[in-house]
Amino acid sequence: MQDNERISDSDELQRSLRQIVQLLDKQRLVEELVHRQDMPRHGLVETLVHKQHVAELQKLLDELDPADIAHLLEALPLEDRIRVWDLVKAERDGEILLEVSDAVRESLIAAMDTGELANAVGQLDTDEIADLAPDLPHEVIQDVFTRLSPEERDQLRAALSYPEDTVGALMDFDMVTIREDVTLEVVLRYLRRMDELPDHTDKLFVVDRLGVIQGELPLNRLLLHDPEVMVAAVMEDDIVSFEPDDDGREAAQAFERYDLISAPVTDANGKLVGRLTVDAVVDFIREESSAEVLSLSGLREEEDIFAPVWKSLKNRWTWLGVNLVTAFIASRVIGVFEGSIEKLAALAALMPIVAGIGGNSGNQTITLIVRALALGQISLANARQLFAKEIGIGMLNGVVWGSLVGLFAYFFYQSVSLGLVMTLAMILNLMLAALAGVFIPLAMFKLGRDPAAGASVLITAITDSGGFFIFLGLATLLLIKG
Repeated sequence: MQDNERISDSDELQRSLRQIVQLLDKQRLVEELVHRQDMPRHGLVETLVHKQHVAELQKLLDELDPADIAHLLEALPLEDRIRVWDLVKAERDGEILLEVSDAVRESLIAAMDTGELANAVGQLDTDEIADLAPDLPHEVIQDVFTRLSPEERDQLRAALSYPEDTVGALMDFDMVTIREDVTLEVVLRYLRRMDELPDHTDKLFVVDRLGVIQGELPLNRLLLHDPEVMVAAVMEDDIVSFEPDDDGREAAQAFERYDLISAPVTDANGKLVGRLTVDAVVDFIREESSAEVLSLSGLREEEDIFAPVWKSLKNRWTWLGVNLVTAFIASRVIGVFEGSIEKLAALAALMPIVAGIGGNSGNQTITLIVRALALGQISLANARQLFAKEIGIGMLNGVVWGSLVGLFAYFFYQSVSLGLVMTLAMILNLMLAALAGVFIPLAMFKLGRDPAAGASVLITAITDSGGFFIFLGLATLLLIKG
């Protein structure tokens, strides 16, 4: 049932995107036709047509959730994106800026003046303002600061003081606290006076007079126990909590392990300073996964698919340059064995097989190691065992697939020696791929770098050059000179 609902929502979103594109196309077409025609009241006709299309677009946008509008903006070329963005109601700008990707957010912010930005950001909570702060001009941040209350300013300063991937940068300050020396009836009366509970509130945090956390009161206990019972009698005191400097990845793992919806964030003295919620954790995991995929491909950062050509080029140049250097190295490896290739032309047809299989195997290993590093499953204690295991897998894969490729070579070229060379080259290159697939991300991680950064480019370079050298070297020794 849930799958059907997700499919339906996705279809509805795509339908909305098509409607917006059609309306924008109609608007452009009518404007062109009106401009070409020499008619009385030319300006009046153009204005009426423009207002009609604008009204339809605004009606469609008003019915969409901010997250859906963000998705639509990401799917539109820059000119159309700005047209649609200008039609979004001002009070929704801040929510949408939070939802769009960093790359698209940059283009939207560039289309807004300082006053518009300050008004949009000023409607957000302090933790949400902190999320947008790195992308905002300094004067906008200053303007927003002046509009906040002293308490909100302190919260914003605190949120901005933590590194991006820490719990402090992910936490929010909207939470409900209670005391342990009151009855559940008092708590219920306290909650009824509120307009609404903060999002993702599954528990209330129990604190003492100094704000030090004592425990948690799950809402289900609040509702199911006798109202005359004291909070201290039904609260949970064995709780999962975090500190602002804790790593965001470790917090995400804890949320998954303990099925958390929210959790308190405390300072070193146990004083409650904020809370971490599942929606912030999910967003963090999604961003981390996206960054990991881009890093594996050698992209430096998330890219707006409709960004100007020059900007996209700069994002892709770094690892393309590295790839060019490694390609030259691979070509020189081949050049060393030109004589062997001239004497046995079959080598030129077979050597890409050895390199290609090695590259695929290495990428599989790297993907597993990067994931294990992200989950904290690898340490210095088990690294050696991991090397041994992956090399063993590479050797066994080499025996199985190398034998298959060796039979292929024998079948086409009627040479037992060539088949044996192919088999041995496959075994050695797959073992090299396994070794490099473990070593590259571990070395990057040890150096404090993203273990996924350019990993696929590096592993391809190693398995290409190594595969060519191993295969052509063995062929030269055993077939040409032997």
